[in-house]
Amino acid sequence: MENGALRVGFGYDVHAFAEGRRLILGGIEIPYELGLAGHSDADVVIHSICDALLGAAALGDIGRHFPDTDPAYRGISSLILLRRVKDLLKEHGFVVSNVDVTIVAQKPRLAPYVDLMVRRICDELGWRRGLLNIKATTTEGLGFAGRGEGIASYAIALIMKIQEKNP
Repeated sequence: MENGALRVGFGYDVHAFAEGRRLILGGIEIPYELGLAGHSDADVVIHSICDALLGAAALGDIGRHFPDTDPAYRGISSLILLRRVKDLLKEHGFVVSNVDVTIVAQKPRLAPYVDLMVRRICDELGWRRGLLNIKATTTEGLGFAGRGEGIASYAIALIMKIQEKNP
């Protein structure tokens, strides 16, 4: 692969609502009576970003690198996983050009938290604000999200090869 080559990756994640858990999206806690079920903190936003970045670099997916069968990842902050993905990309000579995320949830209303999510993720990774876009939508009551059963997130990432993998 030549330096300067652009690569695109797509990520998707979904988790069901669960009682007794905090709702963590985009690295921040959202006040809501339900959280999301999962082995880690179940942050669908960050999981979809991880999968988009890993896919763009042809490095598999989040489950390959951080399996839910490994107790080391039980309850882990997904921000830690995203930092590790960023490090993997760097090791393989990639830089992130941009990431776009769509969160699908009927409830809670997420628009008031989108800027906080962007700020949290960008600060965590040392990204400039314009590199990441997050938006939220509903399904107008249709499907699992519309019935209030859970939350989904879609992400697309554009990365660029800047150097060959370190020997």
